[in-house]
Amino acid sequence: MTAPVRESDRPTCSLLRSLFSSGLTLALLAGCASPSQRYLLVDQSLQAGDAKRADTVIEQAQQEYGSKNRLLYLMDRGMTLHLSEQYQPSNAILEQADDEIERLYTRTIRTETKAFLLNDTELPFEGEPFEQVMINVVKALNYAGLGQWDEALVEARRIDHRLNVLADADSKSSYTDDGFARYLSGILYEITGDQNNAFVAYRRAYEAYGQSRAWSRTPVPSELRRDLLRITDRLHLSTEHQEYKQTFADLEWQPPADSPQLAQVVLISYNGRAPRKEDMFIDLPISLDALSLVLLTKQFGHGNHQSREARGTESLLYGLNGRVVRVALPRLVSQKSQVQFGDIAMTSTTGSAYQGRTELAHNLTSAAEKRLEERLPGISVKSVARAAVKFTLAEGIGRGAQAAAGKDAGPLIGLVVAAIAKALAIGTEESDTRSWRTLPDEIHIARLWVQPGEYDLRYRAAGRLGGTAGREVSRTLSLKAGETRLLTERVMF
Repeated sequence: MTAPVRESDRPTCSLLRSLFSSGLTLALLAGCASPSQRYLLVDQSLQAGDAKRADTVIEQAQQEYGSKNRLLYLMDRGMTLHLSEQYQPSNAILEQADDEIERLYTRTIRTETKAFLLNDTELPFEGEPFEQVMINVVKALNYAGLGQWDEALVEARRIDHRLNVLADADSKSSYTDDGFARYLSGILYEITGDQNNAFVAYRRAYEAYGQSRAWSRTPVPSELRRDLLRITDRLHLSTEHQEYKQTFADLEWQPPADSPQLAQVVLISYNGRAPRKEDMFIDLPISLDALSLVLLTKQFGHGNHQSREARGTESLLYGLNGRVVRVALPRLVSQKSQVQFGDIAMTSTTGSAYQGRTELAHNLTSAAEKRLEERLPGISVKSVARAAVKFTLAEGIGRGAQAAAGKDAGPLIGLVVAAIAKALAIGTEESDTRSWRTLPDEIHIARLWVQPGEYDLRYRAAGRLGGTAGREVSRTLSLKAGETRLLTERVMF
C-alpha cells in the first residue's frame, strides 16, 4: 500500500515535477530542433538548372533565418537572385546586406554576455571578411549584367575601400587582399576606358595572388598575366612591360591588333558548392565513471557527428552523471568541385569560330579553411572557458537549490536541479556553423575578343577525371563593335 503524501511534502513534490519537466523539455528542445533543409533544396534546384526555384526556397525561408541571421539571409537571397539573373532585386538586397554589416560593427555587451553563457550562435551573423568582399563582387557583376558599367565601377571602388579597411583592422590575418576581386575591378576599369586604374588593379591582383598562393592554392591566372603585358604595352610603360615579359617568359604573347571594332565576352563560372561547417564535440569527463559513460555513448552514437536527437539524449545522461563538460568547435567540411576547366566555343552565323577556356580565379574553400584555421585558437579558448563557467554555475545552482529547500528535501532537490542545470549547460553547447553557403567552391574566368556579329555560344565544364561535369549549356549572343558582354554560369559539380 502506497504511503500517503504529507501536506508538508506536497510543495517539494510539485517543485521536483516542475523542475524536472522544464529541464527535460528544454534539454530535448536543444537536442531535437529540426535542421533546415533549405540548402539541400537550393542545391537540387540549381543542379536542375532552376535558379528561380532556388531563390523561391530562400525567400520562403526568411522567417526561419531569424533576426540574428538577417545578414545571412540577405547574402543567400542576393546570390540566388543573382543566379536567376534578377540583377536589380539582387542589388537591392545586397545593398541592405552592406548596411547591415555597417550596423553590426557596434555590438551590445548584453548580446556578448548571452553568447558567452550559451553559445556563439546567439551573436548576430557578421560574415567572414572574404564573404563581405563577395557582396561587392556580386553587386559589381549584377551591374555588369545590366550593362551599367559606371555603377559597376562604384562597386569596384567599394571593393578597394573594404579591402583597405580589412587590412588595417587585422594585419595578422592572411586574408588582407583578394586577387579575384582586384582582377574583376581591373576588367571593369578597362571596359570603361580607364586604362591607368585598370593597370593599378591588375598589378594589385597579381601581387595578391602571389601573396596568398601558399594557402589559396590559386596560381596567377594566365589571362591576368596577358592583361598586364597588354596594358603596359598600351600605356607605353616600357620598364614595367619588360619586367613582366621576363617574369612571364613561359607565356606566349604577341602585341594585339588593337582594334576598337572587336567585341569582348567575359565568362565567369561558379563551380561546386561552398564548404559547410559542422559541430565537433569534445566531451571531457572529470571522473572514471564519467569516462565510462562518455566512451559508451560515443560507441553507440558513432562519435562526434550524431543527430540532434542523440545529442539531446547525451545531454540528459551527462547531466545526471554530473561530471562531464562539453566543448563544441566548428569543423569545415569541404565540398570540392569536380570541374577542372570550362571549354567555350563561339560560332557566328557567318562561320567564324572562336574558342576559349576558363581557369581558376578564386578558391573560396581555401579562403574559408584559412580563416577558420586562424580563428580556431581563439574560438577554442573561449569555448573551454564557457564550458568551465557553465559547469561552475550549474554546480552553484544545485547547491543554492539545496540550501533553499531545507534540510529534509534539500539533498534531493539539489541533486535534481544540478542535474537539470548541467544537462542544459551541455545541451546548449554548440559552435557557430553559419556561413554563406549559396556561394560556390571555386570561381573560374575566361575572356574572349571576337568580331561583332550573331553567335551561338556553347559552354561545357570538363571534369577532373575526364568527361563533362554537369550539362552543356548554350545561348545566342548579338555583339556590337566595342561591346562587352559579361556572362555567368552555375555548375554544381
